[in-house]
Amino acid sequence: MLSAPRTPDHATVAVGAHLGTRTAYGAGPHGGARRTPVSVQAGDPISREGAVSQLRARPEVEVRTESGAGTVTLLIEDALDEAALARLRRVVRSEGGRAVLVVGTIRENELLDVIECGVGAIVWRREATANRLVQAVTAAARGDGDLPADLLGRLISQVGTLHRGAANRPGAPSLGLAPREVDVLRLVAEGLDTGEIASKLSYSERTVKNVMHGLTTRLHLRNRAHAVAYALREGYI
Repeated sequence: MLSAPRTPDHATVAVGAHLGTRTAYGAGPHGGARRTPVSVQAGDPISREGAVSQLRARPEVEVRTESGAGTVTLLIEDALDEAALARLRRVVRSEGGRAVLVVGTIRENELLDVIECGVGAIVWRREATANRLVQAVTAAARGDGDLPADLLGRLISQVGTLHRGAANRPGAPSLGLAPREVDVLRLVAEGLDTGEIASKLSYSERTVKNVMHGLTTRLHLRNRAHAVAYALREGYI
């Protein structure tokens, strides 16, 4: 079972931005900064009120009572079970919202399930300061991935193992990724942001954005973390 390290490593890996045009999460009608709407769900009132109290004090977010499209849901759990996964799926798939999972422990076999639910931002409970919560909420609102560094490493390792186990199966599905899509995803998996990827590949930032937007749209992937997991599973990176 994975859990936060005793000495928290506050360095996180932003798996990158979901790319395309600006959405209602990040800008007002005249291009100015807009507060990110967020709702909080927790299994106990102390956890919920603690998170709400931290978020209400921050000008970057606006706390709402209900989740739904256009709202980031902060879901607080001690550990994952089927009920928690069902809540994540409901928020992302049924309600059309985005989600941040704040969790105490997570098993390796649950990590990929969380990513494939469409959750790209995870925060360890013991690292859930106001700054860390706001960072994760605003990243999720933009469609970014934001995973603790140790979880990103575990994700890459787990999906690599899954791929090696399926490597010799005949008729395995193919994503049909173009070479430059593979190049971009490989650098995303290393934690580089859009500007760094553009510099490494001698592309413009717009080109990198177009590549990511194209592949996530074509393959119906929810965010960059999901795209990296999918490409790893299929053996492209």
